[in-house]
Amino acid sequence: MSRGGGMPRLSMAERVALGRDLPTEPADDGCPGRHCWVADAADHAGVKRPGLLVEWRQARDGHWEGRVVYLLQLRAGGWATAEEWLGADLLTPS
Repeated sequence: MSRGGGMPRLSMAERVALGRDLPTEPADDGCPGRHCWVADAADHAGVKRPGLLVEWRQARDGHWEGRVVYLLQLRAGGWATAEEWLGADLLTPS
C-alpha cells in the first residue's frame, strides 16, 4: 500500500506476519533494531515493557538471545534504562 505517492507502507496484518518469526531480518535500510516487548523485566513488575532489540546471538546451547534496551521502574516515579541479553522466549515483536 502506498500513501500520497511516497514509499509503500505495510498493513498492520503484513507487519504482524513479518514479525512473527524470531529472529527477524534487518530492515530494508540495514538497521537491525526492532521494537519488542520484554517479559519478566528486571523490575519484576509482572508487566511487559516496551524495548528496543538491537542485536541477536545464538547461545552455546543453540537458543537465540537478544540484546535489549528497555526502561524499568526503580521506585514510584523513578525509571532507569536497562540493557541485557534475554532469551528469545522473553521477547515478543511489537
